[in-house]
Amino acid sequence: MTTADPAAAVLLAEGELTVRGRIREASNAALYCTVTYEDREAACVYKPVAGERPLWDFPDGTLAGREVAAYEVSRATGWGLVPPTVLRDGPYGEGMCQLWIETAPGAELLALVDAEEPEPGWKAIGFAEVGEGRTALLVHADDERLRRVAVLDAVINNADRKGGHLLPTADGLLYGIDHGVTFNVEDKLRTLLWGWAGEPLTEEALGVLKGLRKALTDAGPLSTVLTPLITPAEIDATRARVEALLTSGVHPEPGGEWPAIPWPPV
Repeated sequence: MTTADPAAAVLLAEGELTVRGRIREASNAALYCTVTYEDREAACVYKPVAGERPLWDFPDGTLAGREVAAYEVSRATGWGLVPPTVLRDGPYGEGMCQLWIETAPGAELLALVDAEEPEPGWKAIGFAEVGEGRTALLVHADDERLRRVAVLDAVINNADRKGGHLLPTADGLLYGIDHGVTFNVEDKLRTLLWGWAGEPLTEEALGVLKGLRKALTDAGPLSTVLTPLITPAEIDATRARVEALLTSGVHPEPGGEWPAIPWPPV
């Protein structure tokens, strides 16, 4: 089953969830499952609300809804950057359920280099300590797929875009996962994808943002699907971020009130 298959959301929402194991690296409860519906089966991730770790800057019990909201915004862009994600009941109560993505080994999107400037095809993020008083330049690929993710993150106010949340696949696609800390009304953009900061947005991105502006009007389809997932103030803030990007015409730059890069970066 592909992520573009319209039956994927039905499978995730209506299928029988069977827990196969726990993803131990996750900070919140994340369970590897299979979901079965009629003659279809797929692997998925189930994150029950009951397993969410309380955060000081996000209301308790809201992370699953934010994950689904990020998928809905991604779907509205037409870029398909977030795997199909639904909010549903499961073995441990309500939670988000997302299609599992198999990644391609060896797809290099991030690197540490012993240089002052990035080589062609790469964008600088910043210098990082690598031990024994040494520093190295952290870079990410100058990749159009990553650039789309950077725009999406600016819209949803992603506070945790780490390298491990970027999943390239064997068919050349790229997905972003782990969107629980998004849509805050305060500016919390924290990402590794600062390589385009201050550069003009592409014509494609501007077109997508104009589409989001229309979809986010009070009666717009995106506002309708976001209403049960995030608060009215958070929807208003999303509208404001889209408008700010269109007004400036450039990728945002790091602010001074919030750490610009997540830690650990991977």
